Amino acid sequence: MDDILKTTYKAILEGDMGGCQAGVQTAVNQGIASSEILNIALIPAMGEVGRLFQEGEYFIPEMLIAARAMKAGLEIIRPMLVNSGVEPIGIVAIGTVKGDMHDIGKNLVAMMLEGAGFKIIDLGTDVSPDKVIETIKAYQPNIIGLSALLTTTMPQMKATIDALHTAGIRDQVKVIIGGAPVTEEYAHQIGADGFAADASQAVNLAKSLLK
Repeated sequence: MDDILKTTYKAILEGDMGGCQAGVQTAVNQGIASSEILNIALIPAMGEVGRLFQEGEYFIPEMLIAARAMKAGLEIIRPMLVNSGVEPIGIVAIGTVKGDMHDIGKNLVAMMLEGAGFKIIDLGTDVSPDKVIETIKAYQPNIIGLSALLTTTMPQMKATIDALHTAGIRDQVKVIIGGAPVTEEYAHQIGADGFAADASQAVNLAKSLLK
């Protein structure tokens, strides 16, 4: 690995946003291809962050600052990636369900997925089933991610999946769900394609659903 890419990788692990931005900019100035910066420094660093989280060495705050550092570096090369025709590994539209305004967990999942090479459509919070349907029709995402932090808003996950059936587009997209009160059992009950307990699991689940 090129020294500047090593430095950039290390900056992400340390949650050093300025260091990551400086590393990416230096790599660009040295003529390193944006796809190399992405695939050799940014994506592997976020993969390592996910591993450290699963092994209990990193916790949500470390994961969050690492993801923010990665995102800051990614912003620099995003236009170049688009211009050079680098395709994302998949498209995920993600949002917190109708009636629920919590977004920290959803934002972390979105950043981790972006760090793994997915294109993210962030629907925000209080997302109605109709908005999900419009998004599927407009952008053809591979996966819809639904988050809920309240037991009172969890039924909106089922309402959204039911709406996809009614609209005749349920088979066009995989639906994954998560959030503090959500369980694997609930995912089965409502007919979701998968459940993730945390952002690291969400990345693994999304990748497995694309296979």
